[in-house]
Amino acid sequence: MSNGDDEAADDAEAADEQADAGESEETALSADTLDQRLDDAGEALEAAETEADLDEVEEQLNEIEADLEAADLPEPDEDDEDAEDPAAELEDRIADLRDQLEDQRGPYADDVVAALEEAQSTITDTRWTEAGRPDVVTAVQSYLGTTAEQLDTDLSAESDDPEALADAVDQAAQVVEGSALDPDEDAETIAALLDGAETLQDDLEAAEEWDDLTVREQLDAEGFYDVLESENRKDFPAEWNAVKVYEELGEVEPIVKALETFDSDFMEENVLDTLWRMGPEEAYDAVHQRAQKRNKRPVQILGKIGNEDAAETLHDFIDGDGDAALQKVTLRALGEIGSEESVEPVAQRLDADNYEVRSAAARSLGLLGDTRAIEPLADVLEDDEANEVRASAAWALNQIGTERALDVVADYTDDRAYLVQSEAEKAV
Repeated sequence: MSNGDDEAADDAEAADEQADAGESEETALSADTLDQRLDDAGEALEAAETEADLDEVEEQLNEIEADLEAADLPEPDEDDEDAEDPAAELEDRIADLRDQLEDQRGPYADDVVAALEEAQSTITDTRWTEAGRPDVVTAVQSYLGTTAEQLDTDLSAESDDPEALADAVDQAAQVVEGSALDPDEDAETIAALLDGAETLQDDLEAAEEWDDLTVREQLDAEGFYDVLESENRKDFPAEWNAVKVYEELGEVEPIVKALETFDSDFMEENVLDTLWRMGPEEAYDAVHQRAQKRNKRPVQILGKIGNEDAAETLHDFIDGDGDAALQKVTLRALGEIGSEESVEPVAQRLDADNYEVRSAAARSLGLLGDTRAIEPLADVLEDDEANEVRASAAWALNQIGTERALDVVADYTDDRAYLVQSEAEKAV
């Protein structure tokens, strides 16, 4: 019997120990206990002096966060807007302490390097004005002085060229990165270098760059108005007066610059008219970009320029029965450009529903002058119900001018339409 009594006592003792452990764990995961542990972590954070101290605080917060996730805290009453939510309040405290922890860390040498890399990009990616460049030089030299003072190095910028200045900043970043600065032992040095790097960024931000200038100031700096007499510069708009002078001089680059610079419907319209009269190859890129918006004037200019690279873009503008006015302008431009690749897509428009489009397609084929168009044009001359279209086909065959093309037209000297008769007589 004694053995039985002993076993019962042991079981009772084990049960008591298990109950005590459960009660202890429950106490450890209570809201009050977790709140107290966060108080302790906060005090440890305030007292932290080294990165190792901060690492210990971070480990404390990690443990508290893990225990919070495991804790079975009471849920707030959903029907009571003012009900307390212990878990949410503890989560907010943890997040706040983590923010404070990050604020106390560093600065690090990596922070300095990152700031210098950003400054380097600013120097190379920015177009500086003549007034702004000296300020950039001063800002870089000032930081190189800070680096020399803190790390006992001898760095200098070889010239005021942005690439050379950026290279000097890059060298400074390499020196900082290779100095193995310790965030605890070299805290003051790192702080001075970081403060200098941030000052460099601020000084670069303050230096005048091209985008800080107004459009007129930019053009003035580039000499756009130099062609005007001093009294003419006061005439409004001076920009348009300058464009007219450049047209007389046959100088295309300033005119294209005006097209790309001014955000003015008036200037765009007048500059495009100027380029249409000139038809310069140098304007191709700027005009082609605008033609892709299916604006008619740029399309006309592409025809004047005659660059065959534009043909593929213009073929899309005559596909289908869309804007008839745009199709007519485009067909004319394709004829002027004269690409062999345009013969088939243009010939397909001889079947368009709009008779004006059919007529424009026939004339475009005449400008293209390709003998593959003779038979389609002959069919139009014979079958099309619109005399205007038939006359255009006759004109186109005369433009092609081969014996076969002229023979087709010559058969229509007695045609019902005077214009067709006239083209037939030319062919005869």
